[in-house]
Amino acid sequence: MAVSLQTFIQERKVPFFFTLSVLLFCFLILFFTNSFSLNPLVRTYSTLRSPSKTPSSSGVYSDSVLSHDLDSSSLAANFTWKLCNGSVAVDFVPCLDNFKAIKALESRKHMEHRERHCPSPSPRCLIPLPSGYKVPVPWPKSRDMIWYDNVPHPKLVEYKKDQHWVVKSGDYLNFPGGGTQFKDGVDRYIDFIQKTLSAIKWGKNIRVILDVGCGVASFGGYLLQKNVLAMSFAPKDEHEAQIQFALERGIPATLSVIGTQRLTFPDNVYDLIHCARCRVHWDADGGKPLLELNRILRPGGYFIWSATPVYRDDERDKSVWNAMVLLTKSMCWKVVKKTSDSSGVGLVIYQKPTTTSCYDKRSENDPPICDEKNKRNNSWYVPLTRCISQLPVDSKGNYYAWPSPWPQRLTSKPLGLSVESNAEEKFLEDTKHWSTVVSDVYRVNVGIDWSSIRNVLDMNAGYGGFAAALIDLPLWVMNVVPIDVPDTLSVIFDRGLIGLYHDWCESLNTYPRTYDLLHSSFLFTVLKRRCEVVDTVVEMDRIVRPGGYVVIQESLEVIKELGPMFRSLHWSVSVYQDEFLVGKKGFWRPSAPNSK
Repeated sequence: MAVSLQTFIQERKVPFFFTLSVLLFCFLILFFTNSFSLNPLVRTYSTLRSPSKTPSSSGVYSDSVLSHDLDSSSLAANFTWKLCNGSVAVDFVPCLDNFKAIKALESRKHMEHRERHCPSPSPRCLIPLPSGYKVPVPWPKSRDMIWYDNVPHPKLVEYKKDQHWVVKSGDYLNFPGGGTQFKDGVDRYIDFIQKTLSAIKWGKNIRVILDVGCGVASFGGYLLQKNVLAMSFAPKDEHEAQIQFALERGIPATLSVIGTQRLTFPDNVYDLIHCARCRVHWDADGGKPLLELNRILRPGGYFIWSATPVYRDDERDKSVWNAMVLLTKSMCWKVVKKTSDSSGVGLVIYQKPTTTSCYDKRSENDPPICDEKNKRNNSWYVPLTRCISQLPVDSKGNYYAWPSPWPQRLTSKPLGLSVESNAEEKFLEDTKHWSTVVSDVYRVNVGIDWSSIRNVLDMNAGYGGFAAALIDLPLWVMNVVPIDVPDTLSVIFDRGLIGLYHDWCESLNTYPRTYDLLHSSFLFTVLKRRCEVVDTVVEMDRIVRPGGYVVIQESLEVIKELGPMFRSLHWSVSVYQDEFLVGKKGFWRPSAPNSK
């Protein structure tokens, strides 16, 4: 029934109408402001805590957590995600599984098919989970056993069953510490090396090492208990998923191959390099593979080679050994020990020179010393060269000394620090800064369950301060130095940490679901000038394990762009102190095309 205006006024309903109008007006204001959105992808960002925002005397908000409802982004709001397809989708590594590019290669003689061939544009599909995937077995238990369903690859179990690399037992894959050259177990093999050469003191003067053709990385895994950080690497080849096994176990590892291009490491950084039947022809192509090891081995560092040419006398092995003798002599490598253990397995230990005196005395300059055109530490998509890398010297022309023993090495002035007058001051300030941020923010205020963190990747590591600040936790950090920022990777190795070069406009050489936490500090501010950040976000989703985290320090403007992208992937996302985006990945994957 209609009500006249006169009746409405007589019944004194005007105050009620006025109040209702005011409330409706306020609601409309809230509706159209940036703090409220009906877009389900960006409406609510989960918060873990929300105390008041009170800065400490150091300027760090040590007891505050700020949540944000971020602006809707047209860049992210309309994403429709789909699963990658194909036979390798579950373990897809975009730059190593580009079969179209691999098929078009003119040659595979030098392992070109195992090198990087990145697709363009980068794929924006999401990696499916293996059927039955579970939260990984925690460290240190994971060193010896992992869930089979997480890495369901049985080929190595059968192929290497007599060598005890890996054994399937019920729902688990067990790693008993065997290996082709570890007939008495890898722990005894490690002790045998130290007894063979007393100058090798694991975890003291020998801290960062490279294990070439590492298998399932048991050598590096067992060295961790001796405070040795081993970068284990192998190609993605017929030894199915060996690097994936290593990373699932919580052991530092990366996919790589000695082919036609340099390894993505700086010059003169590894204390020791190890090869146990790693199937590399060191004298091939004029000795380029071994010369590449010489480039990255620290002056005075050791190369341990355990292979049949060292201790067998058949014609083939003799031929390989004789070629190795000639090559190492021409490089001025000295044999410091050659021996066999009780099982009959032998090894030889070489040492790289610390001065150029041997080079100068050679009757022939072959291989030649690299000239200045071979810029130091330039190793991103750089062809291998047949020359001996120059030994590093300081600003006064003195050869580098050996780093301080571990753990003093972590905080000592790095040998590779820039010669700029304020370089040491910057280094010390950076170390102090990250110690404060990690202790006052990351470890207490951003809701990360550090007990679940084992494999960590710092996407733009600088001097390695973030990794150094976490050194007391049972985890390890892969320190990445992007190719378009000042090169500090030598400093990271000098500190006794490990890392590699990478371009974040491309996919990383690692399997899916291999890291528990990714960290970056103002990476995207620079990265967005060169490529689309959504591709990097998709790559981060590929790398992080379900239940894992990202911690991104950026301007609020960049965070407002990134937040909806992660939220569209069904990550829980929170923002702290207007500067730190923390995302946690769940188990969500888009529906398969044929599912209902």
